[in-house]
Formats: sequence, C-alpha cells, structure tokens
Amino acid sequence: MIETSPLAPIERVAVIGAGAWGTALALVALRAGRSVTLLARDAATVGAYATAGRNPRLGDLALDPGLVVTLDADAALAGADLVILAVPTQATRAAARAHAGRIAAGVPVVGAAKGLEHGTRALVTEILAEELPGTRAAILSGPSFAADVARGLPTAVTVAALDDAVAEGVARALSSPSFRPYASHDVVGVQIGGALKNVLAIASGIVVGRGLGASAQAALTARGFAELTRLGQALGAEAETLMGLSGLGDLVLTATSPQSRNFTLGLALGAGGRIADLTATGRTLAEGVHTAAVAVDFAAAHGVELPITAAVAEVVAERLGVDAAIDRLMSRPLKRETA
Repeated sequence: MIETSPLAPIERVAVIGAGAWGTALALVALRAGRSVTLLARDAATVGAYATAGRNPRLGDLALDPGLVVTLDADAALAGADLVILAVPTQATRAAARAHAGRIAAGVPVVGAAKGLEHGTRALVTEILAEELPGTRAAILSGPSFAADVARGLPTAVTVAALDDAVAEGVARALSSPSFRPYASHDVVGVQIGGALKNVLAIASGIVVGRGLGASAQAALTARGFAELTRLGQALGAEAETLMGLSGLGDLVLTATSPQSRNFTLGLALGAGGRIADLTATGRTLAEGVHTAAVAVDFAAAHGVELPITAAVAEVVAERLGVDAAIDRLMSRPLKRETA
C-alpha cells in the first residue's frame, strides 16, 4: 500500500547546489510563484549573480531578480517548506549529511541527480532517507536539459515519492505554464531510468563518434532500452514508468543530443579521446562514467544481463578499447529479440 499523509502548503523553496541544474530548478520554482533561495558553495557564483544577474554556468542568460543566492546555509534552509538537492549523485550523501540539522522534520527533500551511489548501490531517495530521517524523500527526473529549463522552454518531468501526497504536492508547487511535473509513486523506476540512460548515452555517443551510422545508433538505443527495462523490472519498477518520461523519454533525449554531457563524452571517446583527459578535474561531470560499473554490479546481484552497460563500464575503466567493445557486442550469440 502506498503511504499517504497530509503535506503542508509549499511556499518557500530552498535549492542546494548552484550549478546549471540547481539554478534552473530555482528558476522553475520562482516561475511557479514560490519564494526561492539558492544555496551556492563558492563566492564567485554569488558575486556573478549580485553584479551581473547571471550564473556563468548558464552563459549570458539573465536570471530573475527575485532569486536569492547565498552562501549562508542557515539562512537558505530556515523555514523552507521544500528542499531541492541539486548535486551529483556521488556528492548527495555528503551534502545531505552536512545540512541534516538545518532541515525541519516533515519537509519534502527532492533529489535531482541521476545515478547510483558507489559502494552501496543506493538510489538517491535511499540516501536521503538514511541521512535525513524524518524528512520526506522524493526524486525529480525526466528529459530535461538545464539550459532549456532555465530559459523557460516547455519541459515535462516526473516527481516520484513513496508518499503520494509528497509527489503530488511537489508537482503542484513546481508547476507552471513552461514546466509540467507528473506525480508518481514508482521511485525505483524513475531512478533506474535516470541512472541507466546516462550510461547508454555514452554508448550512443561512441557509436556516433566512431562514425558507425544512424542504423547502429538506433539499434544501440533500442537494445539499451531493453537493458534499462530488464534491470528496472527486476527491481520492481513499473513498465509504465520505464516507458514514460523518466525512462524512454530521458533516454531518447540524452542519447541523441550534443547538449548531453554523457553523449558528448561518448562522442569524444568514439573519436579516439582518452577517458583520463575527458574526466579531468575541471571538466563537466558526466554521471554515466560513475554509474556504469555500479549498474553492472547491481544487475549481477539481481541476475540481470546488461551487455551494453558492461561494455561502457569496461571502456571508461580503460580495460577495453572502443573497437574491441563493439566487436564483443556484435559477436554475442544470436537470440530472440525479446531476450
């Protein structure tokens, strides 16, 4: 049975993480009529907003003057009715732990990252439940590029929580004419879709970067979606979720556009780039690099085979070359397409 309990009205929103995605989500909440504070971790971001009304991570986009950007965590989180944690998956636990004493009990905390945690294989909502007991964990995912969302271009996403009231309340609080959230209780399906699509986007980029053609890219996307579905269903995800915005929708977006960090990294690998150079300090994070090996281990623990995901994990770990990975996938035993 799905847990449902009342949710207080959401008027004040705090967003932790002033990167491109966190800033975009802060603008979403502002457009929905909320009072919003964006918590940054470096003075340069706060200074850029104060002096030019911009976040350098979003180029020349002018930000709404109603947005409050601060380095003061106590001020940002005090009295917040909703907290959005917009940091990478591997940083989620540390960020949640750092702010645990500042977030009031009963407040919804929405994770906005797409990945699986190293070592624990935990989903983002599981991390939030462990580190922020007493709050109400949720996840936001779906086909969305930060630049598009920040500019107010039409976007639809999924907000999932085990508590229907939380999913529906958060969806209402963030809804605007340009941003349409759909509520769901399938937290597993939403998060597996978000995690696996990043890995598969790297594979798609490799195909394009190697010049293997549109037919190969389409086949890769279709077979990759089969992997995403197998793992999701083994973990109890609902088929409708995997076919929806946070599964197939996000995969199609991420695996076909150079706006995708994961696809772009795959492009560079396919063209002969070295993973060490492409993931060096200061480069834009591609979550799929960190998720690939975790997903393979997760799948093995549940008896699920993920050949494309496994090949990506080997390539980004530099244990297998791109051409060898392609040969290995193309020489797998023949089988029925449903397998």
